[in-house]
Amino acid sequence: MGDLVHLGEPGVPLLVKPLTMPGPRIRYNAIETLSMLKAPAAVPALITTAKDPNEIPRVREHALRVSIRLDPSKTPEAIQAMSKDPNSSIRKTAAFESRYVRDKAVIPVLIDMIADDERFVALSAVQSLWILTRHETEFHDWDTSTKQDRVQWTGEWIDWWNIEKDTFQFPEPRRRSAPQPG
Repeated sequence: MGDLVHLGEPGVPLLVKPLTMPGPRIRYNAIETLSMLKAPAAVPALITTAKDPNEIPRVREHALRVSIRLDPSKTPEAIQAMSKDPNSSIRKTAAFESRYVRDKAVIPVLIDMIADDERFVALSAVQSLWILTRHETEFHDWDTSTKQDRVQWTGEWIDWWNIEKDTFQFPEPRRRSAPQPG
């Protein structure tokens, strides 16, 4: 598969076929090769893989990550589907990777995930919300939170979003500053 990278975008159809082949290693490697191509044309096939409940989590998670790197504007549908997955690892990946998708459609999905039964999914969701919106909330102890706490805090985010959603603009992404010479 790696030999197909030199083909560039025309190689996408050849690399999408292995996404449906038996053997997770083949599928994972196909995703990795599509990532190297940096071809947004691969995103629809990657999203299909990410949303597939019969696919193994590692492959689904990688398909979402690569989709977001190639064309984040096409990924809210996959994030929405993955946010409802029975596997908490899939939900956590959806919550975490959402921070790279500057699309209003992911905000309500992340807000719903704050009340997730799995605390680490909820933590990833609220961290992504803070990164995307820079909305400052009242201090809450997320590390020791219960499901009940998170349900209550979800209400606070819903109230904020209902006021802001029509006029909300994403703040400029924060840039990491280069280390200063010592």
